[in-house]
Amino acid sequence: MANSILFKEKKLAVGDMITVDYKIKEGEKFRIQSFQGILLKIGGSTPENKMITVRKISKTGIGVERIIPLISPFIDTISVDKVSNYQKSKLYFIRELSNQQLRNKLFSQKKAQRKVQKKA
Repeated sequence: MANSILFKEKKLAVGDMITVDYKIKEGEKFRIQSFQGILLKIGGSTPENKMITVRKISKTGIGVERIIPLISPFIDTISVDKVSNYQKSKLYFIRELSNQQLRNKLFSQKKAQRKVQKKA
């Protein structure tokens, strides 16, 4: 499986914080609902069955995961909010982490990168 994918000229990588704007039909009208979370997994072998799994923590503290097929006509936009430096292909281990541990694991700079930046 791949760690990243191109979707409408945007690079999505596992571990990134993304926002998916999804069209929802209510009666005769459409509205757009945002789903912001961490990209856990990229699945599928062909472009027709590519899917992403996005996980967010709801207001009540419950984890919610959503599997979104990339070929869906209901996807309005996908934007990358925060880029991660993580290299694994699936991030199932974050289900047991707290928010603070998650931020330290995915979005912190590595010590070697900090030393190089200080020298420069």
